[in-house]
Amino acid sequence: MASSPKAALIALVLALPAANAASAVERVHYERPDGSTAPYSSAVRAGTTVHVSGQLGLGADGKLAEGFEAQARQAMDNVAKVLATMGLGMEQVVQCTAMITDRGQWSAFNTIYAGYFRPERLPARNALVAAGLPMDALVEVGCSAYGP
Repeated sequence: MASSPKAALIALVLALPAANAASAVERVHYERPDGSTAPYSSAVRAGTTVHVSGQLGLGADGKLAEGFEAQARQAMDNVAKVLATMGLGMEQVVQCTAMITDRGQWSAFNTIYAGYFRPERLPARNALVAAGLPMDALVEVGCSAYGP
């Protein structure tokens, strides 16, 4: 017995949620550096958004840079490096969260931070004074970017 056009349409509509769920899962990518034992990903792409985990001012040697300004620059450089692994740059950043341990350093941080963005395309930002950052870091920065 041949199925009616109405029955075929109903079958297609019922199959859509499962197809959409499968394609949503395929659009999520977790970036973890080789050998990482951290209990989180350095970045996650979910559809067109990339979330970069908080970055410290760690150099390639795994040590914190000396002093607040050096750590702030290195943290921002590290955000840029993680974004690059996902095929994006700082120009796609739409939101950042910045945490520093000394509220007296906001002016210095803002000067460094602003240098990573075009003045007409500054991301939204949350800014916190935090105690006890990992590894006794002085600054941590995490961002989200739009990258279709």
